[in-house]
Amino acid sequence: MPACAQTTEEHQITKAAEPRGAAALRRTGALVTLVLGGLTAVPPLSMDMYLPALPEVTDALHAPAATVQLTLTACLMGMALGQLVVGPMSDKWGRRRPLLIGLLVYILATAICAFAPTAELLIGFRLLQGLAGAAGIVIARAVVRDLYDGVEMARFFSTLMLISGVAPVVAPLIGGQVLRFTDWRGIFVVLTGVGIALTLLVWRRLPETLAPEKRHSGGTPEALRTMRSLLADRVFTGYMIAGGFAFAALFAYISASPFVIQEIYGASPQTFSLLFGVNSVGLIAVGQLNGKVLVGRVSLNKALASGLTAITVAATALLLMTTGVFGEVGLFPVAAGLFVLMSAMGLAMPNTQSLALTRTPHAAGSASALLGTTSFLIGAVASPLVGIAGEDTAVPMAVVQLVCALAAIACFVGLCRPWQRRPTEEADH
Repeated sequence: MPACAQTTEEHQITKAAEPRGAAALRRTGALVTLVLGGLTAVPPLSMDMYLPALPEVTDALHAPAATVQLTLTACLMGMALGQLVVGPMSDKWGRRRPLLIGLLVYILATAICAFAPTAELLIGFRLLQGLAGAAGIVIARAVVRDLYDGVEMARFFSTLMLISGVAPVVAPLIGGQVLRFTDWRGIFVVLTGVGIALTLLVWRRLPETLAPEKRHSGGTPEALRTMRSLLADRVFTGYMIAGGFAFAALFAYISASPFVIQEIYGASPQTFSLLFGVNSVGLIAVGQLNGKVLVGRVSLNKALASGLTAITVAATALLLMTTGVFGEVGLFPVAAGLFVLMSAMGLAMPNTQSLALTRTPHAAGSASALLGTTSFLIGAVASPLVGIAGEDTAVPMAVVQLVCALAAIACFVGLCRPWQRRPTEEADH
């Protein structure tokens, strides 16, 4: 049978086997984008709304900056480890049940964070918040894989960034405004309300997208075998690790920027929030350029290579500026370098996910879990390193970003070998 005919036949079989709710959901593109965008917005809301308050938390809990930054690391670690659990669960039990359970635990953990009396307890509750929030991340990607394929999937991932990308824009702005009327604990009260609203939306509007006959019933041993087989795929692993290092460069910025912008360059929380929002707008705009213009015209590998190159150039410029090669520079040049780095993520992030998930239609939940876990674990390691030299220098942030960018390019070239055409990458052409 010709490859194209076989692909068409498999596509028809897949459509026939999917739940009715999934078919209806695909027809309501705006609805699915809203729901899944809300789920993927959980991580930036949980971390970015809290960023303007980091210096205040340091003073209120009488803890050093490095300890307070661990509240970000704990949340990130929780989101990484939680995906390893939730991903296989969603392949076994479907998407809805694990998602709703995770959202309920997220609400409880976030509410408890608002009353944490010490930095150590806040770190613990942020870990639980991250573990529960992982459900939204991993299942949103798995639902996209259930509903779409190939170029259509790549376009949807870029469209998804339009909504999920709004969260980094508005979250620090909201956080900065909340701090005008209350202290940092009020931010967690607002996040609790967001969690409640999202849970109600999922309950009412997101049907099951994984048909019973497609679910895995083997439990933990089968899940481990599935993940082992995914990791044995050199190309999948290459995209996974390259995306993880790109995310780590992004998270180095997220972790360090409150101190770099506010403490080193003397900006107010509101100015920091504005700059963070502008950078996020750049990420959204490039993500939309990727989905609306480049996908289908330029290979995903070429778009990804362009994004990784831009990240590397921006990180190099930041390192030169922060080490004084250009003399004493002000806030504007550093902010410009960060803007380029953030914007280039709009090419790197959706394309690594699409290229990896295109290879794994048989285990979207487990593959999504591995993608997310790798990104968050590498990001969690990068987070404390940006503050290793104290609060008075931005050099560690630039070093971490450059090392991560170079590592991402090495994985992309060495493992993915994009110059080798593969029949499974129809989305790439």
